[in-house]
Amino acid sequence: MLVPVKAFPAAKVRLAPVLAAAERATLARTMAEAVLEAARPLPCYVACEDREVARWATAMGAEVVWTPALGLNGAVTRGVEVLAGAGFGHVIVAHGDLPAATDLPRLSGFEGVTLVPDRRDDGTNVACVPSEAGFVFAYGPGSFARHRDEARRRGLELRVARVRELQWDVDIPEDLPVPAPV
Repeated sequence: MLVPVKAFPAAKVRLAPVLAAAERATLARTMAEAVLEAARPLPCYVACEDREVARWATAMGAEVVWTPALGLNGAVTRGVEVLAGAGFGHVIVAHGDLPAATDLPRLSGFEGVTLVPDRRDDGTNVACVPSEAGFVFAYGPGSFARHRDEARRRGLELRVARVRELQWDVDIPEDLPVPAPV
């Protein structure tokens, strides 16, 4: 399990119109904790470039993949490489802003690529990929379509999982209030 986590004080800046900086940092930490809890009992790795996040991840029982100055796509790619080197055949990548996340291990066991789009069918909240496939990550607006196309381009079987509690992410003020886990 790989969870990319941005520095808490720098997270969720698009929520600035409705939340103060300290509230955004607390929200980011709380959501990331929910994702790590939802991943249990899988081994968890946090890709980050912030020392506070690294300390937090270690305290949460996760391993840290240090990814300075790589951006989100580079951090996820590096994290998948590290997990492949540790012997994991598949890696579930779940973003740390899924407040209602539950039971992430249910996405494992499929040989191809599993994608969980956001509730708008635009972004990719969770991706489970074969670690040695050379999958090219392309997060940002429209990433669900790009990741779907990447799976097809690589000839990997594709499963789209529309799991309600994994489709709710928090990016903009309209995403609040945060739903409770199911």
